[in-house]
Amino acid sequence: MGIHNDRFPPIIMDIEASGFGPTGYPIEIGYIDSSSKRFCGLIQPLPDWNHWDDQAQQTHGISRKKLQRHGMTAMDLAQELNRQLEGKTVYSDGWVVDHPWLLKLFFAVRLVPTFRLSSIELILNERQIEIWDATRRQVIQENQLKRHRASIDAYIIQQTWIRTYQDTRLQKKAVVM
Repeated sequence: MGIHNDRFPPIIMDIEASGFGPTGYPIEIGYIDSSSKRFCGLIQPLPDWNHWDDQAQQTHGISRKKLQRHGMTAMDLAQELNRQLEGKTVYSDGWVVDHPWLLKLFFAVRLVPTFRLSSIELILNERQIEIWDATRRQVIQENQLKRHRASIDAYIIQQTWIRTYQDTRLQKKAVVM
């Protein structure tokens, strides 16, 4: 897992999908690494990836047409993720949906991820969890972030982790003094 702090925050991944449920598939994967470098890739749907939820499109604003025009092939994106994230643990705040979508991508192109996707809750303490939602809203408001896209969401999650980490560290120091 590694030790994370505000100078070396966790790598965060977020995945946008065509819709929820077992027929949904990943359409965009984004992450931010510990040095704040961001990556985001749209995915061209595979021939058997047919499910499309208009409500999901309203949320992320990505059309099938945009995926066809600007997306990477599923193979290219999976290989790029493996190359950039090899041996690393990456965290998601929506692991219960992001993990199956990630596996769907890799299974479809017959590759195995060279990195591990884990739930961010594994690296949050109790106090971080308590202040998470309020802190997340603050991060969004202060940065005036409106677009719901994978790399932006990953940035929001990482900034929220950093801020909750710092806040809980300051509280510990105040108690010790």
